[in-house]
Amino acid sequence: MSCAGCSVGTNSGIPSGCKSNGHCATGGCNKLNTYDWLRFLPVPSGQQFNIHEISFKNGIRKGFYSNKNKIDVMTGDMVCVETESGFDVGRISLSGELVKLQMKKRKVNADMQFMSILRKSTDADLERMMEGRAMEGATMLKARTYAKELKLDMKVGEVEYQGDKRKATFYYIADDRVDFRELIKIYAREFKVKIEMRQIGARQEAGKIGGLGSCGRELCCSTWLTDFKSVGTNAARYQNLSINQSKLSGQCGRLKCCLNYELDTYMDALQDFPRDADWLQTEFGNARLVKTDIFKKLMVYEYGDGAKQYPLTIAKVKDIKQMNQEGKKPEHLEGLKYEPETVVKEAEFVNVIEQVSLKTIERAGQKKRQSNQQNRNPNQQNRNPNQQNRSQQARPENQQNSNRDNNRNPDNKQEGDRRNPNTDNRENNRPNNRPNNNRNNNNRNNNNRNNNRDNNTNNNTNNDNPTDK
Repeated sequence: MSCAGCSVGTNSGIPSGCKSNGHCATGGCNKLNTYDWLRFLPVPSGQQFNIHEISFKNGIRKGFYSNKNKIDVMTGDMVCVETESGFDVGRISLSGELVKLQMKKRKVNADMQFMSILRKSTDADLERMMEGRAMEGATMLKARTYAKELKLDMKVGEVEYQGDKRKATFYYIADDRVDFRELIKIYAREFKVKIEMRQIGARQEAGKIGGLGSCGRELCCSTWLTDFKSVGTNAARYQNLSINQSKLSGQCGRLKCCLNYELDTYMDALQDFPRDADWLQTEFGNARLVKTDIFKKLMVYEYGDGAKQYPLTIAKVKDIKQMNQEGKKPEHLEGLKYEPETVVKEAEFVNVIEQVSLKTIERAGQKKRQSNQQNRNPNQQNRNPNQQNRSQQARPENQQNSNRDNNRNPDNKQEGDRRNPNTDNRENNRPNNRPNNNRNNNNRNNNNRNNNRDNNTNNNTNNDNPTDK
């Protein structure tokens, strides 16, 4: 697709995304791009070929022009060429001996009269050409409006201004002949240039507009295809393609041009297949042809019930057909069907490094967590005996302190003895305070034992001293 129809084009005409500044050095934007592999070879002036190939509007249109004035030009130069009305600006795409090959390919006679190259383009010529390119979009919209007002059955597809802005060519599409004499008068009065109308087909329109095909690449008609050949439905039938209009049609609404690309290969392969082999007669019944695998050279048959398909080679089909002509019939196609040879594959090492999924990583993480938890549990069990020893060592110290307090305050001993035992049991039954309650109970029992001992000693002293009573 050319730079003129590219969405990245700027007002100055230079595509902003193109690093070659619209010169199409890579050939991606030039529809009819050719590589001149002789451009850097020095050629004597007496042996130079005076005819050059010049492209217009980034390769959309090309023509051959003669260098009658012997101007020193080379491939890639911008030149002004002669036209029927004024001049046009183009780029030299080929020069030298390759032009002869290109003319021979297009069947152009070198003895014809060609328009001449006037001069090299100046900055004023290039500026005027870019002004005309910038006007093409608005001109096309106005042209469509005027055609609609006159109720003409036509569609203006593209407008092209000449390099000197004296002439404008309108490309239109129409199914029938259109009387556009009144339309030309309106165009000439409105645009004030010489008007030329050219009718094109749907494929030419798709090539000028451009786009992407179902294959994901740019349209062939907008990149390299110049000659449009007729495409029929037989091309799809020979290639065993289903006749589906939506899949076989391109953006132009016609059958895809790529259906003809491999047609010759299929036609050569179909020459080996027998004709009139749609039905085969056997004792079991008549088998009909279901499909044909052209490149494997197999023909698939099935009986009326359609329960099973039987692939046969071309040689087997020919033999059965010969037997049917002689009045003979094979028993069944089961013993004649093609069976592919089973190839034993050797064991190969498989690289599974790139096949690690997230599930395997999660499983490995879970195993690590479980092993860590198992390692933590015995450590906790080992820590508990140490804590028990520490608590046992702390208990006698608490008992000694409580005994000292009881000896100092005997009144508290009696109050501790008067406590209700039921309250102690309630406190012991609470789940949150069980370990502390056990310690408190042990301390209380020890206190009670000490109190009993003190009471016994007091009683003994009273019995020994009756006078104190």
